[in-house]
Amino acid sequence: MTINTGCTGWVPDACTLPTAAQRNRIAEFDQFFTTSARAFRRPGPVRLEVVVDPAAEALARELAGRESNCCSFFTFEFTSTAEGLVMAVGVPPAYVEVLDAFTARARTGIEAGR
Repeated sequence: MTINTGCTGWVPDACTLPTAAQRNRIAEFDQFFTTSARAFRRPGPVRLEVVVDPAAEALARELAGRESNCCSFFTFEFTSTAEGLVMAVGVPPAYVEVLDAFTARARTGIEAGR
């Protein structure tokens, strides 16, 4: 797997989103993490869980759906819990590096939103 180190820094070549649109998608996730995410955890190398404000469920599902369309290796699952809505993000082992970068963006956004 090759990671595109151009404008986005971490988007894998498997992504079908046009390069010009990749910056916008990353900015959308950054904004989402800053304004709607409360916490995150990494229960394993191929899974990230982001606790989201339940009021942002529609946005979370919409972003996840669009991301799955261009990066089919991502899986997204949603579960309502006592701590909030949990958005679980999974990848195959070959894409752990991509999930690492996605996790770093989540961490940065959540810390900025506090």
